[in-house]
Amino acid sequence: MSALDTAVGVIRAGIDKINLQTFAACRGTCSGPLFIVASGPSARDFPLANYAQYPMFAVSGSIQLFTATSVAPLFYLCDDNSFAAQRQPILRQGLALAQNVALSPRVISITQGLSAAELAQTRLYAFNRVNRSIDGKQQLSDRRFAWKMRNDQDVSCDFSLFSQKPNRIGFSRDMDKGYFSCRTIPYAGLQLAHHLGFNQVILVGVDLDSSQGRFYEQGAAAMPSRLDGDYEDYIEPCFELMARRVVSPTFQVYNLSAKSRLPASLVPKITLDQLDALLASA
Repeated sequence: MSALDTAVGVIRAGIDKINLQTFAACRGTCSGPLFIVASGPSARDFPLANYAQYPMFAVSGSIQLFTATSVAPLFYLCDDNSFAAQRQPILRQGLALAQNVALSPRVISITQGLSAAELAQTRLYAFNRVNRSIDGKQQLSDRRFAWKMRNDQDVSCDFSLFSQKPNRIGFSRDMDKGYFSCRTIPYAGLQLAHHLGFNQVILVGVDLDSSQGRFYEQGAAAMPSRLDGDYEDYIEPCFELMARRVVSPTFQVYNLSAKSRLPASLVPKITLDQLDALLASA
């Protein structure tokens, strides 16, 4: 039984039909600039409608910026089980508006509470982490996986016999082999962007400051964030690996958030004026 058959079997429970798309079919089909729009408060200041002619990714709650302007993102991404369970109205916005939807298998399982019609009308991709079976179980130890992938041109990851964490730091260029979580969904979006073939990626709302919350939440209703606990161990090391081993003249990444926790030495910070100049020269 193929991985796709297995995915359909796992995800279908209670659903008449889900037509899963394959990542292999879209690899290398895109080029040029792409915007990845996240949920940090600086996203409020981004004039999304002014750049609607460019392809964009929405992640988790940032889809609300798109619904406000009726801009359909190229992809809507979500791999957060808690978000999918607690914010189903927002998740539904992503399913309805995006041209393509990439959800982790467990998030797809949570969407079983939605109607079959909603899912059947969506171009749906099963978005899985590296070294995980379609049901989310780890296949190899982190060390064995990193050792196995050390010469794989599609996967860049560090390797350590002495510490477990470095073996979870990486970047995948092939979504059929999965993505590295990095504990923040925009990083998964960067890996999908590379898979699709985009040359320039502009990050919007990637502030990575849990004290500032998300642009669409306020007060006690806000969902808890693990950004502070994950930043030093996973988030910054993943972006550092990307800057060191992935970024090149054919794959550039820029950050529109002036207050982003990510240092400019890893992801250069640019203003809207600089963005316009960059796009004009592309």
